[in-house]
Amino acid sequence: MSTSPRPTVLVVDDEPQMVIIVEFALQTQGFDVLTASDGATALHLLRSHRVDLAILDIMMPTMSGLTLCQLIRARSETPILLLSALGHQQDVIAGLEHGADDYVVKPFHPREVALRAQALIRRRRSHPGVIRVGELVIDPATQSVTLHQQRIDLPFTEFKLLTHLASQRGVPQSWQDLLRTVWGTPDMLGGRDVVKSTVYRLRSRLAALPGGGNYLCTLRGVGYFVPDVPSP
Repeated sequence: MSTSPRPTVLVVDDEPQMVIIVEFALQTQGFDVLTASDGATALHLLRSHRVDLAILDIMMPTMSGLTLCQLIRARSETPILLLSALGHQQDVIAGLEHGADDYVVKPFHPREVALRAQALIRRRRSHPGVIRVGELVIDPATQSVTLHQQRIDLPFTEFKLLTHLASQRGVPQSWQDLLRTVWGTPDMLGGRDVVKSTVYRLRSRLAALPGGGNYLCTLRGVGYFVPDVPSP
């Protein structure tokens, strides 16, 4: 009987002690761990290994975690978790806007990082069936989205958000509900703005195609929803 492979996490941090702490926390939760102390090494490992999740420190010399995050996101939908001592709301939003899926502020409990890693990988591996809303087609198995048969490339969190809203089409979801369902946490620093910013980016990508702006709506004071448009 075949078994699922152990998930592999890439940890990137220029502080050796921090790498050791995070690596141990992940290994005790059943992860295989790759490590890198700089962005160039991290990119090499991503090209040569199957990686299920990348955990990046933001404040690194030569190449910052934000730059590395953008480079990873430009070529891959690998979930990304940012670690940073920068804990202001605008820092969290900036990290998510660069393509990250989650953000943990230092100092943190190592087990929190491991649990968030588990949640990100679990969300990626849960694949409901193909969802069709009008001309919008979402295939969770391949993480693909098409509108009028044109592919839309989405970062993982935006894909997860669209998939959830489309599966609940016609029913507005509050930012609190989306934070729990999509981000997997009941509270997050600046959570309301994080959801709002992600919705804005997703709506902009949809609106780049004809008629795409009609597939993500806001009901003021209530929440966000994908309208129940009959499929052709």
